[in-house]
Amino acid sequence: MMDLFSDIDALEREEIISLRKELEEANYKYYVQNMPTLSDREFDEKMRRLQDLEKAHPEMADKNSPTQHVGSDLSKRADKGFEQVTHQYPMLSLANSYSLEEIQDWLRKLPEHVEIVCELKFDGLSISLWYENGKLTKAVTRGDGQKGDNVIDNIRTIANIPQVLENVPAHFEMRGEVLLPWANFERLNKEREEQEEPLFANPRNAASGTLKLLDPQEVKRRGLTCYLYYMLGENLPAETHYERLQTAKQWGFPISDAIKVCHSLDEVNEYIRYWDTERKNLPVATDGIVLKVNNLAQQQELGFTAKTPRWAIAYKFPAERQLTKLKQITYQVGRTGVITPVANLEPIQLSGTVVQRATLHNEDFIRQLNLREGDMVWVEKGGEIIPKIVGRADREETSDPRIPRTPSFPSCCPECGTPLVRVEGEAAWRCPNESGCKPQLVGKIEHFVSRKAMNIDGLGEETIELLYDNDLLHNIADIYDLRKEDIARMERLGDKSADNILAGIEASKNVPWSRVLFALGIRMVGETTAKKIAKRFPSIDALQTATKEELIAIDDVGDQIADNIIAYFADIKNQEIVSRLRQAGLQMEAEGGEWKAESDKLAGQTIVISGTFNQHSRDEYKDIIEANGGKNSGSVSKKTSFILAGENMGPEKRKKAESLGVPLVSEEEFLDMLND
Repeated sequence: MMDLFSDIDALEREEIISLRKELEEANYKYYVQNMPTLSDREFDEKMRRLQDLEKAHPEMADKNSPTQHVGSDLSKRADKGFEQVTHQYPMLSLANSYSLEEIQDWLRKLPEHVEIVCELKFDGLSISLWYENGKLTKAVTRGDGQKGDNVIDNIRTIANIPQVLENVPAHFEMRGEVLLPWANFERLNKEREEQEEPLFANPRNAASGTLKLLDPQEVKRRGLTCYLYYMLGENLPAETHYERLQTAKQWGFPISDAIKVCHSLDEVNEYIRYWDTERKNLPVATDGIVLKVNNLAQQQELGFTAKTPRWAIAYKFPAERQLTKLKQITYQVGRTGVITPVANLEPIQLSGTVVQRATLHNEDFIRQLNLREGDMVWVEKGGEIIPKIVGRADREETSDPRIPRTPSFPSCCPECGTPLVRVEGEAAWRCPNESGCKPQLVGKIEHFVSRKAMNIDGLGEETIELLYDNDLLHNIADIYDLRKEDIARMERLGDKSADNILAGIEASKNVPWSRVLFALGIRMVGETTAKKIAKRFPSIDALQTATKEELIAIDDVGDQIADNIIAYFADIKNQEIVSRLRQAGLQMEAEGGEWKAESDKLAGQTIVISGTFNQHSRDEYKDIIEANGGKNSGSVSKKTSFILAGENMGPEKRKKAESLGVPLVSEEEFLDMLND
């Protein structure tokens, strides 16, 4: 018997080690990479299993176990540009529950006749806003619960967060959630889909990724919002949590109206039932209800565990999912040649809409779920918008070798028959026949004429297909050879349509250089990246001769994007297209206010910016450096000429600069250098 118990102990110890590793990886994917690998419920179930095992094996105690700390969203790289700040009060997570029984168990442990405040659990990124003498001074992410990233420049772009207040306590802190509204989430994912960039799984991931961007202008463009739910500090008004929130609302803070003081489990249950349906009409994502003890003295008396407050708990809404049949797997070819498998499903009703199709992402996803046609699959709506397959029902396996366990991914393009290639480090297969594969050619033309690119009215998807099928359009340069008589004779068009299209084509010749660059459709060069590249290279001639080192010195341009740009201009067919576009009269260099070189005083110098500044923002200083011939870099190296050092300079950058002997230049010294 002793041997049997020893074997059980050994297995449980192995399970502890395995669960710790899996949960730490899941935390990293969720908080840092914004690519969740487990559902909230799966994560919580594994966490509870680990807690039970650790309780049974106290000899395995480890302060670094994920049961002892919250998941961390701290930036891992020293060149991320965010100052790390220690929280004045630990910023912990909430314990999650999934049933009314669990809520009832929690209530039993509380003092008698306790008041409970019920609030919506907004699905975003936690933030702590610090106010000193009425001014917003810091905005700190949860981080690891003890310290977080100060993202104050990005928070200042959120319109409903007050910057300056009057008649408020000298020092206090507001905590809440930064959110991306549904409408902005859909717009952002549509833009990413057009660029064949990975889609955000849900608004929470999109909000988190947005708040960690280094470009406040892009953060502002995406349109974040915020709801606040807790006030902290000394000598604050009111003795209850609810009263404090109402006071904060009077001060001008965005506090949800969906807050209710409850006195019984029945009232809590009624609140949950109401909002499980009504939340679908809200402009932002919610994933549950938060219950808090109302009396602040009772909160203090109940205290905290290592990870969570004892005076609060979250109830998570169950994800709406349906079981349906996977009828067929088909394959779509995108503008950049990426082959995307699509699940064609027996129609089901999900979150108020009929779902018949869902993306299967790539070959690896199909193999991971071991899918084949005829399977019964579980379907959810990611963020309650995007249908996604999240699992497969058990099936009776067969040993018949004629029935494959998973379908064979096509080896050739389903449209043009060209053998597919798989780029190292990528999960997607791609058709390399850019100049002969119809979906790629039509997709490139559709992108070129789109509103944010050349904005050519009249050339919609159907019209482009019609012109392509009649041998009038095969690439973007052919657009400028179209004649009225050729267009007018097409079915469903005519003279008026032809005039509108030709007027749009003529107007496109005034589109500025940065949008022309975006319109070319170079892989991974989106609208914002194109603007940054166009600032650094004010003409297509300058860009065509750019080196990889020069390209990756631009913010948001990494190795892959740089390689894609170089490969695009190295292709002789693309060179011919660019030449024809130039002859047609397109803007191939910057004009007026789009980009203007001021001097060459910083020519040949690579500069790193760190800290906060008084006279200009960080982005303005980046523009100033480029306008005076210098190069921006995000990290300190032997090639760094100097660091433009503001207040609260990152300690890692300072340490690296000292070790390499890189000089620090203050804001005043830098401006004097340019004015000299």
